[in-house]
Amino acid sequence: MALKIPKIGLPQMLKDGYKHMQGLEEAVFRNIAATKDLSNIVRTSLGPNGRNKMVINHLEKLFVTNDAATIMKELEVVHPAAKLLVMASQQQETEMGDQTNFVVVFAGELLQHAEYLLRMGLHPSEIIDGYNIASKKAIEILESLSVDSVSDAHSKAELLKVVRTAIASKQYGYEDLLGELIVQAALEVMPKTPKDFNVDSIRVVKILGGSIHDTQVIRGMVFGREPEGTLKKASKAKVAIFSCPFDISQTETKGTVLIHNAEEMLNFSKGEESSMEKIVKELADAGVKVVVSGSGIGDLALHFLNRYSILVCKVLSKFDLRRLCRVTGATTLARLGVPMAEEMGYCDIVESVEIGSDRCTVFKQETEDTKTATIVIRGATMNSLDDIERAIDDGINVVKAITKDQRLVAGAGATEIELARQLQSFGEKTPGLNQYAIKKFAESFEVIPRTLAENAGMDSTVVISKLYAAHQAGQGAVAVDIEGDSNGTFDALKRNTLDVLSIKSSAIKLATGAAITVLSVDQIIMSKPAGGPKVKENKNWDEDD
Repeated sequence: MALKIPKIGLPQMLKDGYKHMQGLEEAVFRNIAATKDLSNIVRTSLGPNGRNKMVINHLEKLFVTNDAATIMKELEVVHPAAKLLVMASQQQETEMGDQTNFVVVFAGELLQHAEYLLRMGLHPSEIIDGYNIASKKAIEILESLSVDSVSDAHSKAELLKVVRTAIASKQYGYEDLLGELIVQAALEVMPKTPKDFNVDSIRVVKILGGSIHDTQVIRGMVFGREPEGTLKKASKAKVAIFSCPFDISQTETKGTVLIHNAEEMLNFSKGEESSMEKIVKELADAGVKVVVSGSGIGDLALHFLNRYSILVCKVLSKFDLRRLCRVTGATTLARLGVPMAEEMGYCDIVESVEIGSDRCTVFKQETEDTKTATIVIRGATMNSLDDIERAIDDGINVVKAITKDQRLVAGAGATEIELARQLQSFGEKTPGLNQYAIKKFAESFEVIPRTLAENAGMDSTVVISKLYAAHQAGQGAVAVDIEGDSNGTFDALKRNTLDVLSIKSSAIKLATGAAITVLSVDQIIMSKPAGGPKVKENKNWDEDD
């Protein structure tokens, strides 16, 4: 009997259930279409007039925001090509904390122009080459477009001009109010060498009620709960921080105790009481005035802590415990007992204050170099508080970026138009087929000013032609005026609308990288998802017949 050889071909070569798509039509154009749809979602959220998106995630949590990083994270994109853009935007959020929207919108525009070139007959590798050359040139041009710089990271006015622009694109109208608060908090914790600035030193606490104008900066740390015991204030206090529950330790195994009479019962509970009192008395004798526990606090322990006038506080987040250790200089203890001198922390004032109708605990250091500042945000709804928190987070990240690279470029689309103009002329001089890709790369930069104009309800074609005319005449800082004046353009330098050069540079690199990765795919081979056949659900499955 002859051996049966299966037919040749990819489907027969792979296991059953594999899907295989190849070529421009099936793979590349499909991927580009997916990325285009994704970038269109966040495009309308770009800039001060950007619209909010209402996203309800799989846990039915509601997000109302125009922050691209949050939208991307909560959308749970499954398309592999679109996921590349999501990853690029998340990388920008992690590295720089701002301009995530730029990454997605710009990458989407690059791919849209690449689709046109592919339909015109260019090969993907020629487009990739052109985009690589254009990207390097764009970064080179960007380096020369610096119009200003932050000369002193300890100066309020210098920091304010950068933070205002970052806030305006998220919370338009509140940029002065929030900008002042962020700069105040940043200067409180700014180390002598600004390069050591740590984003983690500025915390945000959200408390419902009041209005955004009641938002304030408090030196030290604020926790949204009051102390557990009767004592509400301690000053010049030694602090002991425990990560374990402050309670009588339970044994690993269940023990059974036979008690014959009332005397034995009293002796049994007395043993527990005396051991607990011994621990608390030792703490009091060591001069500890504040105890912080990262877990539960037993009733018996609380009774003795109150008796020995020790303020006791519960902090359930291990990250907050770590920050509190940094603020007070304490070491977290994993067992009950008296901390050694070097394990104890110190805090000038620990007190319970009322913010709105909520009672909070504040750890304040009166010294000049406080390690932490807290911005307490007030507002009417949790959604608005979350959105303000995201804007503040962007502002703090901009401060961090400026401590590493002080150079600034004109904002509101001015830099993009200048890059487009200079890259166009560079493309004209480039021989070969690369020039088509370089020109399209240059054209892609127009998407930012065009979107800013569209979101402000202006005629984008007119605005862009005005911008080109002004830049051609040597006015390199002319940008899109979203306040809708009849002219539609303004000088970004005069109004201090400035972006950080390093953030813009990172965004261009990440967007180009994502676009090139999508273009370099020519086949998609998908296996069948794991798991057996889906069981048909019977509504009455748990009822016995």
